[in-house]
Amino acid sequence: MNILETERLILRQINTDDAEFMLSLLNEPDWIKYIGDRGIQTVEAAKKYIQDGPMTMYEEHGIGLYLVELKESETPIGICGLIQRDFLKDVDLGFAIGSKYWGSGYAFEAAQATLTYGNEVLGFQRIAGFTSLDNEKSANLLLKLGMIEEGNIKFASTLEDVRLFAIKY
Repeated sequence: MNILETERLILRQINTDDAEFMLSLLNEPDWIKYIGDRGIQTVEAAKKYIQDGPMTMYEEHGIGLYLVELKESETPIGICGLIQRDFLKDVDLGFAIGSKYWGSGYAFEAAQATLTYGNEVLGFQRIAGFTSLDNEKSANLLLKLGMIEEGNIKFASTLEDVRLFAIKY
């Protein structure tokens, strides 16, 4: 199901047919460095990750991470969406674009459309985002989107310090 469309991108719900792409994305060096190693090494494990993560979040919260595809070719290039986390009072913007597609503005385009959707369609008045302490690329993107850095918090499952950002509407 398509959720959003931009000039160059389609954001749609992730399903188990996307397992090969997700396996690749989850094992990119920057994903592992900045987001964390999920231990997903097979297509079957990627299918379970999709079912337990994005698909469950769609069912339980009506939001989640969406597959980002190039509109012209339907080529998957990353993920972007809103996540409801137990340890944050606000929904949080999540995104990851495959390294082969960096430098083309796709992350900004997908994230900006997601923030607009979150505010104008879903009615969120505040949306958070966070990055690991050393992920300057993602921090810069959040700032470019208009988010304000609010300091560091502990990420609940790992107790790692992360940088918290937010935008208010």
